[in-house]
Amino acid sequence: MENEKCEKIRILIADDHKLIRVGLKNSLEKNNDMIVIAEAESGREAIQKFKTHKIDVAIVDLVLGDISGVEVIKQMNEINPDSSTIALSSQLKEQDVLNCMRFGALAYVLKDISSDILNMIVRTVNNGSLWLDSRAVSALKYAKNSILPQKVSSRASFRARHNNLTEREFEVLKLVVDGKSNFEIAEELNISEHTSKAHVCSIIQKLVVDDRTQAAVKAVKEGLV
Repeated sequence: MENEKCEKIRILIADDHKLIRVGLKNSLEKNNDMIVIAEAESGREAIQKFKTHKIDVAIVDLVLGDISGVEVIKQMNEINPDSSTIALSSQLKEQDVLNCMRFGALAYVLKDISSDILNMIVRTVNNGSLWLDSRAVSALKYAKNSILPQKVSSRASFRARHNNLTEREFEVLKLVVDGKSNFEIAEELNISEHTSKAHVCSIIQKLVVDDRTQAAVKAVKEGLV
């Protein structure tokens, strides 16, 4: 019997622009582990196709012709919480980020990302993990208790658990949460960009995460900010 992990990730794309749907489909299906089995140009069509197909990952544009993408995501997660939803947007709106996370989306993605990153995101959410554009992470700081299931600890507890971080690294991590680039962190702290990058790399290693976005999400979840 074939192992389920070897099966292709079944994807639904909901976007009211055909050109975007075609582009996403062609890009995703270049991967041997992905297949787009349904497309929808409206929110209601997306929900209907989500009901009639076995979907692993739904990519939902937040601006659809009839009902909002946020409402589509909410209904999809009520229908099948085991599926994963990705919110797709052309602009960053903090309230949209919060609403999407509250209603079960595992990723908030801006449309200017590369196809390689989108491929990674699809695999990430299919495994049940959270992914956020680094520019959206700061929105979580203001409503973490209502959207993150993990118990939120105090700042002191975070420092106690991660006492391998230096004081400077705590400062850098807070700026990473704010979505600052290495250059902007360097400017803020009056250090070189090379030093800023070194601090970020050290933080990623010490927090045992894969990248700066995961480091920022971990900091928010565990109460640093």
